[in-house]
Amino acid sequence: MDEIKASTSLRIRRLGIALAIIACGLGLRLGGYDIGLPYVLVKYGGSTLWGAMVFFLIATLLPRQPLARLALFAIVIAALTEFSRLYHTPWLDEFRLTLAGALLLGRIFSWWNIVAYGLGIALAALFEARRLTRSGQRSD
Repeated sequence: MDEIKASTSLRIRRLGIALAIIACGLGLRLGGYDIGLPYVLVKYGGSTLWGAMVFFLIATLLPRQPLARLALFAIVIAALTEFSRLYHTPWLDEFRLTLAGALLLGRIFSWWNIVAYGLGIALAALFEARRLTRSGQRSD
């Protein structure tokens, strides 16, 4: 029973982190230019946060997986999402022009986005490894 409780607590914490990252990413992307942040920070900071969010959402869904496997799943999903920008259909391109489409799928393919996603995923995995080590849980 304690294991189920711990797993549920871990899922809730990871989901909370993912939601906080989403809020930060939205704030950065929607208001970063308004407060004078440079383009590089807004663009790639948002992509870095997006990668971290993917990691924590996957970690929420698969709490018993080793962190390295979660990071691998996250980078594959992030890269596939980026590569999906090379595929064009009228309905998909129309969706990409909406705010939701731009935030979820993006509009233009960029290798630099994949680098930023990887950085965000790596930072998220390191953050989670440190937290698990400090709490005495396994991080594999």
